[in-house]
Order: sequence, then C-alpha cells, then structure tokens
Amino acid sequence: MNMNLYGHDGCWLMVDCGVSFDEPLTPAYRQPAETSSAHRYSVVAASPDFIAQQKEHLCGMIITHAHEDHIGAVPYLWQRLRCPVYTTPFTAEVLRRKLVQKGLINKVPVIEISPGDSCQIGAFSVTWLAITHSIPEPNALLVKTPVGNVLHTADWKIDASPVTGKPFDAQLYRSLGEANILALVGDSTNATRPGFSVSERNCFDGLLSTIRSKQGRVVVTCFGSNIARLISLARIAQKTGRYMALYGRSLQNMVSIARQQGYWPNELTLVEPSHIGYLPAGEVLAVVTGSQGESRAALARIAHDTHPQLTLDKGDCVIFSSIIIPGNEADVEKLVKALSARNIEVIQSEDSALPLHASGHPCAEELKLMYQWVKPEIAIPVHGEPEHLQAHALIARETGVVKHYVGLNGDLYRLAPQPSIKRNTVITGRVPVNEM
Repeated sequence: MNMNLYGHDGCWLMVDCGVSFDEPLTPAYRQPAETSSAHRYSVVAASPDFIAQQKEHLCGMIITHAHEDHIGAVPYLWQRLRCPVYTTPFTAEVLRRKLVQKGLINKVPVIEISPGDSCQIGAFSVTWLAITHSIPEPNALLVKTPVGNVLHTADWKIDASPVTGKPFDAQLYRSLGEANILALVGDSTNATRPGFSVSERNCFDGLLSTIRSKQGRVVVTCFGSNIARLISLARIAQKTGRYMALYGRSLQNMVSIARQQGYWPNELTLVEPSHIGYLPAGEVLAVVTGSQGESRAALARIAHDTHPQLTLDKGDCVIFSSIIIPGNEADVEKLVKALSARNIEVIQSEDSALPLHASGHPCAEELKLMYQWVKPEIAIPVHGEPEHLQAHALIARETGVVKHYVGLNGDLYRLAPQPSIKRNTVITGRVPVNEM
C-alpha cells in the first residue's frame, strides 16, 4: 500500500492512498517473533491520523495511477481528509466507480489532469510526467517548491514497446538532470533483480507461442487491472481461432473502463461468459480472476469444479500470467494441486522458459539509468520490503548518489534545509495501519 505526505510552508500534499491485502496488522519486522504471523486482515490501509488531525493544512491528494495499492483506500479514508483529488482521466473513472459504491460520487471533488500538465496545489507546483507501467496513464510527479524539487516516480519500468500508451521517454527523464532534483523518491519492488524488466510485447510473444500449442481449453489468470495483458490475450484469441470471455467482476469492470476511455481496440471482441460452455474445447480462451489463490475468485471455483459457467476437463490448460505475491504461496499451491489432481495442465510464469508475465516495476539496470539521468542529491527508496529498499539504496550509491534515506513505514525525512547533525534522517514518529 502507498500513502506519502510532502510538507512545505504550512501545507501538506498527499500522494496516493492505497490498500494492501491479507497483511498482518503490524508488520513482522516490528513484532515480537512469537506474534509475527498472528492476525491477518483482508484489507489494510495506512492510518491517516497524523494528517486527519490537521486536515485544514492538507491542500490535495494526487493519485498516480489506478492500482489498488495506490487508489484503493480513497473511498474509505476521504471523509477523514476532505481534500480535492487530482488524477488523470482513466484513474478518475476507476475512482468514480469506487465512490459510487460508497455513496460519495457527488461529494469528492475529482480534478482531472493530463500527462505533461502542471498544477499549483497549495505550496507545491506539480508536473505530471508520463511513464510506463502495467496500467493506462501511469505518471511520475515532479514536485517543486522554493527550497527544492522532488521526483516521485510512483510505479514504473522502462518499456520501449508497451501495448497501451506511448513508449518510455528517456529524454524526458534525462532533462531532469538539469532540474536540480533534490530527492528521488522511487519504486523499489524489483531492486533485487538484475538486468531489465520484460516488455509487454515480449510477454505477448510468449503467451502466443504457449497458447497456440494447446488443443484443449485454455484458461489464463492475471491481474485484473493489467489492461495491456488483456488486450494481448484478446489479440492472441483472434490469432489462434479462439473466443475470449472474462470471468470476474474486476476484469469486466476494468475492460468497461478501458472501452469508455478509448484504450480498448474496437476490433477486439469478447463473448459472454455464459456462452463459452457451448463452444468446442479448442475454441475457448477464458481469462479469470484469482491468480493469488483467492478462495472466492473465479479460478478457485473452476479448480474445484463449482463454477456455474465453465468446466475444465483432462487435457485443458491453466496459465498463470502473473507472479506470486509473497505471502500467497500456500494458497496458490492449493489451487495448483486441485487442478493437477484433475489432470489439468498448469503452467506458472516462474517455471516457463517463455515470458508469460511482465512485471511493471524496474529492475536494477533500470534504476541505475534513472539515477544516471536524474542525478538527485538524495535517494529515498520506497514501495518494497526492507531488503528491496536496501538494494535500491545500494544501486543509488553505486551511481554516485551520496545520501540515501532507508527507514520504516511512518518515518519522516527532512529534505531541506538539511539537518546539521551527522544522521541523515529526522524521525518524528511512525504511522500505524488500519484494518478496513
């Protein structure tokens, strides 16, 4: 989950307001060993208590993109914050549909911003910078104040061949090297992985080769918000003579938004899920929710042969076009065993020689390039477990960044003026998490 606050001249700016799933209410690295595995919750968000107690100083909230770990807490926490929300059109539509469910659709001021635009929000001048990720309209933020400029990358990768949106613009980020960037606050998710992330185009090729070789039904499970992956699968269905249907409300909702916002190609058609059962096995391509082993998702019901619209037989194939999020290994293994027990072939992306999944986050060489281009004075790794943050800080140091702030959730860093003491962080408290 992500919730960041920038403070200057009596104003606070929030960047992202997300949720996490099936997390311990208190992270293991802050618990006694004997309690570290206790009390897991379905949905967890950062506590807004610090800023809610001074919400008159909160000048706005920016949502960088529409993934749940960046947007999911807004409907739950907004009434405690009551500030305008700034985001791009695709993300705004995702947010509005969430607000409808909470009865907040006409109460939350949502201000749409186009990539490349700038906006003055309180004491902050913010420019939205287009970047590549695994969902439409991801943006980094250039946050300017009279005392220093910060690049907040949010989630990103270098993708020269994305399925949706424009290719990564390296020149845009090279130009920041002349912008006197005080600090880079950056994504650490894949900092421990060497090399470069896989492009969505390469993932398309791997999925096409794998699906083309199958004779029976093919079921693909992936993250519901990955519009690029869904477009790729729809094109693969056309190329392989299959009909594609979506199983799971999150998938159907995202495709509906993609159509509305002009991201879904008109020539790519989908069939009703209820019609798939009448087709020959070799003409079926089903895309389903449940890649993390969620017990109520479509894939779990298919695995246990309780889905009302889709049944698999011996010789059919299930492909995991996703990674296993740490903590979900046991749930995914149960699914795989249930499918294998019915002689259904299972292919997981981690075990495939072909690329079946493309991460939306930068690996080590991409991080190095970003630091070489931007040349910040300070590196602040975020969005990762402690080992990812440490790996990110090491990469920054190797590229010449002298100062690196690596801490825990809730730490507050003074960026300017710099502390006179030797320690390079100023910690004034830690933020707890809330069950939702």
